[in-house]
Amino acid sequence: MSVEDKLKEIQSFSSELGLDLKKPEDRFKWFLASLLFAKRISAEIAKRTFKLFVKEGLSSPKALLEAGWDKLVEILDAGGYVRYDFSTASTILENAEKLLKEYGGDIDALHDRALSSEDLEKKLMKFKGFGPTAVNIFLRELRGIWSKAKPKLSEHALKVAEKLNLDIKQAERYEPQLVKLYLECCKKSKCDVCPVKSFCSSPIRVA
Repeated sequence: MSVEDKLKEIQSFSSELGLDLKKPEDRFKWFLASLLFAKRISAEIAKRTFKLFVKEGLSSPKALLEAGWDKLVEILDAGGYVRYDFSTASTILENAEKLLKEYGGDIDALHDRALSSEDLEKKLMKFKGFGPTAVNIFLRELRGIWSKAKPKLSEHALKVAEKLNLDIKQAERYEPQLVKLYLECCKKSKCDVCPVKSFCSSPIRVA
């Protein structure tokens, strides 16, 4: 089995959430999830909170606005966003309103109106909370689905790709998996549970 075969077995964060990014409705859900993941908070809390939004049926711009600020704070608190509940609720509502007003609530319209991959990133950064980190989280999993989703490879992915002797094309193809390996194995020095440790050139830690 090759290193690519092993990487294919690793679930990306979006697939772990049960999302199929080939479906338009799941692309907005990933937009919401990306905002949650970008906060300085654990991935487990982000995943748990996102699943609560979906469970409550709050997975579209219109549904989020109809739910209102108090309801969003309640869900964020239940998920573990205690330090960021008020600000994140406000950010989510502001972004839902912007998406409805400027793009008819359709996240794909944002991509369609972008003139280039750079313009797509600029348009995304006009949404509150979508700095370089959130934009990379969102776009790296849409590479190959949205034609203009061509974000610069994250440093985390590059570090792991180097350890696995992958070229740039391979690193782009498996960026979500490489980032996940960094966060869950390399960053925590958990080489013993790393699924690609037998292919690693320096199985100790990523500096």
